[in-house]
Amino acid sequence: MVSFDSKDLSTGRLHGYLLSAVAPRPIAFASTVDADGNPNLSPFSFFNVFSANPPILVFSPARRVRNNSVKHTLENVEATKEVVINVVNYDLVHQASLSSTEYDKDINEFDKAGLTMLKSDIVKPFRVAESPIQLECKVNEIIKLGTEGGAGNLVICQVLKIHIAPEVLDANEMIDQEKLDLVARAGGDHYSRAKKGFFKVPKPLRTVGIGIDAMPEAIKNSMIFTGNDLGMLGNIESFPTDEAIAEFVSSIAEHHANIKEMSHREKHKLARNYLSYGDVDSAWKLLLS
Repeated sequence: MVSFDSKDLSTGRLHGYLLSAVAPRPIAFASTVDADGNPNLSPFSFFNVFSANPPILVFSPARRVRNNSVKHTLENVEATKEVVINVVNYDLVHQASLSSTEYDKDINEFDKAGLTMLKSDIVKPFRVAESPIQLECKVNEIIKLGTEGGAGNLVICQVLKIHIAPEVLDANEMIDQEKLDLVARAGGDHYSRAKKGFFKVPKPLRTVGIGIDAMPEAIKNSMIFTGNDLGMLGNIESFPTDEAIAEFVSSIAEHHANIKEMSHREKHKLARNYLSYGDVDSAWKLLLS
């Protein structure tokens, strides 16, 4: 057994051990607005349900380990005392991951992640229309656990209204877990799909990804790409250069001599194959050829 005193570990290393040891963790896809009504969206895996009467959820937007800054979500719940917690199923996972990119405060993560803002019934923050379960909440209390990088902030939320997509309900109007197909976070790039086990999603770039809103219309409105496909494509810093695209086209000419004559649909299908192997770079070079 290898043993450590927590005080002897750097915050980053201790953080890594904790995230890998306490896993998988459910994901709170938290939608907030600032005092001026500007929307924000970000996922948090320090999250769970703690009471049914009253109905209480708690999530924690921790101070960043890297530079001790706080997240826009925390600033917003402090200002407005409202939040919508959306659940993340497998169909949403890459878009949820993309939304965690550290965009500037005036950037709308709904647009960047290609998700639809749905007006809430009671609170001001928008719901994520694509999420199968959305919980409108008021914030009862925020408990700050420290002032240094890595310190959590417990946001204690009371559920005011629950919205559930009919397709995830069974005959008794209870949630069918297999239909819901939730995902959870583990350490590093690992996620867990409730009914299939572990898989990986590359972490968003430290630099800012282009986001889905910056893609050509034919790509972001494709009938071939899923939300997860678009989430992967949005996690690049910039489009490949013309030179890089030309080199790629030349390298695959033996197997795809007609690449320049392919329809959008044909290119999108082939690009999905690259994405299935995590090869976002080749997918983009194909799409822009």
